Amino acid sequence: MKHYANIKAVKNPVSRLVFGCAGEAMHNGERVHELLDEIYALGVTTFDTAENYGLSEVSLGNWIADRGIRGRVTVISKGCHPYGRDRVTPEDLREDITKSFRQLKTDYIDIYLLHRDDLNVPIGPIVELLNEYHKAGKIGAFGGSNWTHQRIAEANAYAAAHGLVPFTVSSPHFGLADQIVDPWGGSAGCVEISGPKHADAREFYRREQMPVFSYSSLGRGMFTGRVHSGDPEGAKRVMDADGVKGYCYPVNFERLARTEELAAEKHATVSQIALAWLLNQNFPVFPIVSTSKGSRMQENLRSLEIELTPDELRWLDLQQDER
Repeated sequence: MKHYANIKAVKNPVSRLVFGCAGEAMHNGERVHELLDEIYALGVTTFDTAENYGLSEVSLGNWIADRGIRGRVTVISKGCHPYGRDRVTPEDLREDITKSFRQLKTDYIDIYLLHRDDLNVPIGPIVELLNEYHKAGKIGAFGGSNWTHQRIAEANAYAAAHGLVPFTVSSPHFGLADQIVDPWGGSAGCVEISGPKHADAREFYRREQMPVFSYSSLGRGMFTGRVHSGDPEGAKRVMDADGVKGYCYPVNFERLARTEELAAEKHATVSQIALAWLLNQNFPVFPIVSTSKGSRMQENLRSLEIELTPDELRWLDLQQDER
């Protein structure tokens, strides 16, 4: 499997595994140059952050500027996150993206995402403003994070009718761990495409071949190998409160048990199998993975070498009883 893929309107090839910059150290704005150096040296050249990830953009921007590598990395950032109110407006978008440019020490963002949706606002003004930034060379590809496929289709219908560039990327929750309860909410809430309820969403992405940047791709720690299928109570000691709220349910422990079984057979880790499940989908998926150690990212990269059959994919996701 290729380690990189091209995405329209993004200058550089995008690494199939994306480093998530929402960890505690970066959230606090700490200097994490050594960690990011390790990640970059492994060939991971794409970094996911957001205006609302504390000072994450500052940590990332300082590293990129100090290393002089802006032209060699792909930056994903997000705006219009709700702060006690719906903020999917042109005014809030301008405010957030200006802040991101300043914190990232850059004048363009390779992939820009709207962090939440507001189902009550008309789609047109937002699509038009994103096109303004795109035409000016300030953003490359753009799309929605936590936007349903129906709203993305609505945005793209508007773009087609007005001769504009459409949404070409999306970032929902996607992974073997089905998000049973929305961990964070906000505006129209978090959107996932995992599990039996969201087959229509996955069919949309298959049909459109739209790149999906999957967040919480390992279920906020549930599929990292630190949680064991036979010890549900132990998961509560390992995972944070949001992870427990969103993912710690019997159906996911059953998926975890199957992942552990297949990992043992393939001499792989649980996280490698869980990431391989995403990478072997029939539409392009770019799992976002966060870690505090370069060695863990190196381990995760082996997932790119693991091929899973259609039967194995369905079996891991509890869609069939045998493989």
